[in-house]
Amino acid sequence: MNDVEKLERARTRCIDSLAKNLHLYGVNQSVGRLYGLLYFNEEPMTLDCMKDELGMSKTSMSTSVRQLQELKMVEKVWKKGSRKDLYESTDDWYQTFADLFSVKWRKGIHSNIDQITQSLNEINELLNDSNTSIEVTKAATIDKEKLEYALGYYDWLNRFVDSIESKEIFKWIPKDNRHNDLS
Repeated sequence: MNDVEKLERARTRCIDSLAKNLHLYGVNQSVGRLYGLLYFNEEPMTLDCMKDELGMSKTSMSTSVRQLQELKMVEKVWKKGSRKDLYESTDDWYQTFADLFSVKWRKGIHSNIDQITQSLNEINELLNDSNTSIEVTKAATIDKEKLEYALGYYDWLNRFVDSIESKEIFKWIPKDNRHNDLS
């Protein structure tokens, strides 16, 4: 095996692993593979080049690039003399994580808080109704305590996401400075 083949094997191993694990962020394997290709490519690429490299249809490639742009993992770049759109990966994985994590967790947090609030309102109606049976009142009281605990958790989780968005998290858990910044 020559040096170029060894380098390709090493890159392919990393791209495969990255593609498999990006599902944690809601990214499927083909989109993850595209990100890996752009990450290891030193020059921006056109849709045609990406399509040829990965063997995907142009429509699928365009959709994948758009998804990566929405996730702020890929950006369109300008290059003098080129009329085609060029794309390259954004290499700040800390910021990518912060963006992806924040969007996904905020959505879940707000959805859960809305449902808990609605349920608490109904439970409070039961507790304030003198016609509610003793059994239901006991169960509703326990449920209310559990839901109030859950609201406390979601308040904490909101503050945690705030610390990621504000980058305050890096005061407690610093970025790894042993490696050169690629961006």
